[in-house]
Amino acid sequence: MIDICINLTNKRFNKDRQIVINAAKQAGVKGLIITSTNLQESEKAIALTHSDPNYLHCTVGIHPHDAKTFDDKSLQKLRQMAQDPQVKAIGECGLDFNRNFSTAHDQEYAFIGQLELAVELQLPVFMHERDASKRLISLLKPYLTQLSNVVLHCFTGSKSELNHYIELGLHIGITGWICDERRGKALLEIVKWIPDDRLMIETDAPYLLPRNMHEKPKSSRNEPKYLPYIAQTIANARGQSVNELIINSTRNSALFFDL
Repeated sequence: MIDICINLTNKRFNKDRQIVINAAKQAGVKGLIITSTNLQESEKAIALTHSDPNYLHCTVGIHPHDAKTFDDKSLQKLRQMAQDPQVKAIGECGLDFNRNFSTAHDQEYAFIGQLELAVELQLPVFMHERDASKRLISLLKPYLTQLSNVVLHCFTGSKSELNHYIELGLHIGITGWICDERRGKALLEIVKWIPDDRLMIETDAPYLLPRNMHEKPKSSRNEPKYLPYIAQTIANARGQSVNELIINSTRNSALFFDL
C-alpha cells in the first residue's frame, strides 16, 4: 500500500513523527506522500523526506484555503522547491467554495498558477475540490492535454461528478470518509464505478480516522497504519478481494508519483 496523502508536517505528529512512520511500515504501507498546503509546510515536507528518501516523498503547493497568500514570489518559491527530486507533485491545489477561507478570485488565481507550473515542470497535480466541481473542471480542462497526470484526492462527491472526473482522465483518491456510516454512504455506493487503473487510497491523516475501526485511538488521530481499514472497506464495496484492491491501487500510485 502507498498512502498518497498524509499531512505529516501537522503539529499533531510533532511528538512522535518517527514512531508514526515506523508503525506505517510495520502495517505494510510501503510509501508515504507528504501533502503540503502552503510554503512553510512545503519546506518542512521536503526536509522530512530527506530523512528517509526511499520511503517518504512529498508535494509542494498552496491549498485553496491559503490561496490569498499566492503571488509571483510564492510561485517562484514553489518552482525552486519543486526541483528537489523528493517532490512528486504540485499541490495540494484546487478550489473550495464550501469554507471560502480565501475568495473565489484568489482561489482561481492560485489554482491556475499552479496548473501552469505543473505544465512547465511536467509534474502531476494533486487537487482538492469541495462544492466547486463545475468551476474546477472549467479551469482544469484547457490544461489537461499538457499535464502529465492529475488526481482528485479525498473524493466525496456525487456519481455525476465522479463520472465527469473519470471522463476527463483523472485519478481518484479515496479516504476514510468511506468508512463513515453517517457521511460516507453515498461514496460507498459509487466507489465501484472508479476504474481499477484510476483508484488510489489515502488516509489524509491526522484527519478522517476510519469510524469502522473496532478500537479507535483516544486521540482520534488518524495515521497511515490505519490504511488497511480503508482498503478493506473499499474492496468490500467494489466486490473485490482486498489483495486485488491493494495491488491495483499501489501500482497506480507508484506510476502516478514515479516512485
